[in-house]
Amino acid sequence: MAHMKRYLIPKFWPVPKKERKWVVRPGSGPHPLGFCIPLQILVKDILGYAKGSREARKIVRAGKILVDKKERKDPKFPVGLMDTIEIPDAGQYLRVLLDRNGLRLEKTGKEDAGKKLCRIRGKKTLKGGVFQISLHDGRNILIKGKSPYKVGDSLLISLPGQKVVKHFRLEKGTDALVIAGANIGISGKIKEIRERKDMLRKSTVTLEIEKGKSIETLKDYILVGAGGGK
Repeated sequence: MAHMKRYLIPKFWPVPKKERKWVVRPGSGPHPLGFCIPLQILVKDILGYAKGSREARKIVRAGKILVDKKERKDPKFPVGLMDTIEIPDAGQYLRVLLDRNGLRLEKTGKEDAGKKLCRIRGKKTLKGGVFQISLHDGRNILIKGKSPYKVGDSLLISLPGQKVVKHFRLEKGTDALVIAGANIGISGKIKEIRERKDMLRKSTVTLEIEKGKSIETLKDYILVGAGGGK
């Protein structure tokens, strides 16, 4: 389906829900349906480069927008957390970040646009002692030899080459951002990690968000190495 009803759109899309019945539906891609922004909405409603949907589609299809250093010509292509957006003709570089209201865009520099923070969501061993590291945005990285990376850690990688620049461990004392659940968008420092081996319970993380104030969230909801609005 190319469109969806406006009352179903995420609250962080700056699109009037009562103006029209339908709006462009994000296509399949590296980010969940309810946690992304299609390029057409980004170009027209967020950046204001187009007055209408037809003009926005034309801009995208002309290859004017780069996502993580790659031209994306599909107006429905979904951009999400930590993606880098470049508009070469305008000399503009943006990062998709997160706060209490949901996804948002923030200006960044040309050098920073060449790096991306990704959460490790999977790890498996392949033949020949090679590890496949799966990241939150759908990409995979192959590591030869012993891998120090664990699920829940974060990697700062270069774009588009995917070279690991820095490794952030999911451990006590690390800065972290809550990326899902009731505390989404809150950042702090990891105070405690509680591992649950009971099948009916899940591991949790306690974040100190300010002196004397902490919150608890699921371990799966944590992105280390990042910060956001409280």
